[in-house]
Amino acid sequence: MVRVTSDRERLRTTFESAATSYQQARPEYPAGLFDELIRLASLRPGDRLLEIGCATGKATAPLARRGFPVTCVELGPQLAAVARRELARYPGVTICGGAFETWPPPAGVAYQLVFAATAWHWVDPAVRYQKAWTVLAPGGHLAFWAAEHVFPPDGDPFFDEIQQVYNEISAGHPPDRPWRPRPGELPDSRAEIEASGLFGDVITRQFDWEISYPAEEYIRLLDTFSSHIAMAPWQRDRLYGEIRRRLAARPGGRVRRHWGAVLHVARRRDAAVPG
Repeated sequence: MVRVTSDRERLRTTFESAATSYQQARPEYPAGLFDELIRLASLRPGDRLLEIGCATGKATAPLARRGFPVTCVELGPQLAAVARRELARYPGVTICGGAFETWPPPAGVAYQLVFAATAWHWVDPAVRYQKAWTVLAPGGHLAFWAAEHVFPPDGDPFFDEIQQVYNEISAGHPPDRPWRPRPGELPDSRAEIEASGLFGDVITRQFDWEISYPAEEYIRLLDTFSSHIAMAPWQRDRLYGEIRRRLAARPGGRVRRHWGAVLHVARRRDAAVPG
């Protein structure tokens, strides 16, 4: 029997090639997001947390600094190695290699929070809610969010301008897929969470923030996105060359990118509810 590999399975391993630059290039999440997560999940210092797909520890460190022991499950060996180095100062952090779908949790351990930062969508949707429910303590919470590109009314026009190049290299957005959400208007996954029958009391919060990048830092960021990692060399050469040229012609030579995230927090049901 020939096993068909989905785009999700293929692309979620591409981040290994960006392990070295991921920590420097990817944005930090707002402090307020973590404060709200702790409040909504009723967490207390010392509660055990489980992180799915920690990458280099962008979301791990802020929670470890707040006094939480965190067990991280990371699929990529190189990303896990960077995470161990970056998080070595936190004795309560443990990095486990492997996929969350097949990860064997330690016997007798239940977690007060299972969370994923820009990683939940990479987990197999057929098993992710069930596996999270299984490893959570009664009354525990599931949380996830992702850093996405949003477009405020006064945002940088650079992204409209550069779309011509993306279209030219056949990497533009499909015409039937909206790609310009405004801050506070990102779609959420409330219906999907409730449809699992395993989680209730779903709460969402939206956050947004802006970062200014010089050309090389922005290109380093793009090199950590699966869609750009998967490009053919000629596509990246054409795109990155045009980014450098256009930003060099700007006063200051920088691009402003606005980020948005939807924090989802849901409480574990004591028993599954039929969907």
